[in-house]
Formats: sequence, C-alpha cells, structure tokens
Amino acid sequence: MEIELFIPCFIDQLYPDTGFNLVKVLEKLDIQVHYNPQQTCCGQLAFNSGNWDEARELGEKFINDFSTGRSIVGPSASCISMVKNHYPKLFNNSSLHNSFKDIQGNIFEISDFLVNKLKITNLGARFPHKVTIHDSCSALREYGLKNEVRVLLSKVKDIEVVEMNESDVCCGFGGTFSVKNKSISSAMAERKINNAMATGAEYIVGTELSCLMHLEAYIKKNKLPIKIIHIVDILASGWEL
Repeated sequence: MEIELFIPCFIDQLYPDTGFNLVKVLEKLDIQVHYNPQQTCCGQLAFNSGNWDEARELGEKFINDFSTGRSIVGPSASCISMVKNHYPKLFNNSSLHNSFKDIQGNIFEISDFLVNKLKITNLGARFPHKVTIHDSCSALREYGLKNEVRVLLSKVKDIEVVEMNESDVCCGFGGTFSVKNKSISSAMAERKINNAMATGAEYIVGTELSCLMHLEAYIKKNKLPIKIIHIVDILASGWEL
C-alpha cells in the first residue's frame, strides 16, 4: 500500500517529532509513504475566521498537492475534517469539484485509518505510564472519532488508561477563539487540566495537537506535574524493548 502523508502546518512547525513518528508507524506496517514537501495549510484557520477567499486559495493548493489518487493520512482530525466537511462550501460546482470530491472520500485521520480501514489495533507499542484521554471537539463532533483512540491504547503494553470527567468537553482552544476570548479560553483549559490531574495521570493524550498545545501552554505557565502527548507518539514508543 502507498499513501500520501499530510502533516498540518502547526505540527510541521511546532511538533515535528509527531510527524516523524507517524512515518515510523506507517513504515512499520510496510506502507510506502509519499510526502510532498510543497504542502502547506489546509485553510482551516482562515475558514474559521471568516476569510473564505484566503481559505479557498489554500484549499485549491491542497487539492492540487494531494490529487494523486492515493489515500491521504494525517495526524489531525480537525484539519482532515476541514477537507471532508467544509471544502464543499468552497468548491461545490467549481472547476475543482471532482478533484475535491476524490480527496474528500480518501483522506483519513491516523487512528481512523488504522482501526477502521486497515483493521489494525496492535502496533507492538509499550508506554509504561498512566494517561487520560481528551476527546477534542473537532475529532468527536466533526470527524466522528471516539473509540478508536481507546481501542489503540488498550493494546499498548504497560499503559494505564484512566478516564477523566468531562473528557468530551471543549478544552478552550477553538483556534482563534483562544485569542479573541482569552479569559474564557484559559478558564476552560484550567477546568480540563484539573479534571485530568484528578485522575493521577502523567499524560493527557489526544488526536489533536492544537488542543494539546493549548493545554500544554497552561500547564507550563502554571508549572503543573502533567504532560501532553499525541496518540501517534505513544504508538511509536517502546518497540526496541
């Protein structure tokens, strides 16, 4: 199998190790990974801010960059949901209608790709830590992820998964929401982190590094004894043992 690798812009710039770990996971499964270094942003931030002309320009580039016929796999349900659910608002009945339709049905968030498309749940990972799960709004309500992360974590050796209260409540990021509504956003992050810390977990795990980045900023500012980690980074851990 061959796939196109989609690395969202904020992961490329701020969390590149997660991108490398995604390649590690895919190659472990004998999947040939193609990466187009010309790829940039899917347009989600511009779209959510109401700048649809800019979003359309970025979306057109995305469509042209990924129109290969191969499945597209990435580590962010929010970005992939942008393509699946919001590109129709930008490209329906346009010259790119057929191209975006082909991509729309062939792009996958990694945990969905592993569990539902490949039917693979055990990567042989080992992660001897206590973790709790944050279900991000975009992953849960837009993309439709819920049990996939839990299924994958259940197969990780030596991990302890504990559920926090309100795991599916927003963390307060919301893209530009966290900039425009700083006080509310910080209060939501505080509530989320307090719920996570009440479990005794060492890590908050999720599929969305944008949400995790928001939580990490609050954690570091307040010097709290908990960390964030993407599901991909757990799946790529402990193979050498």
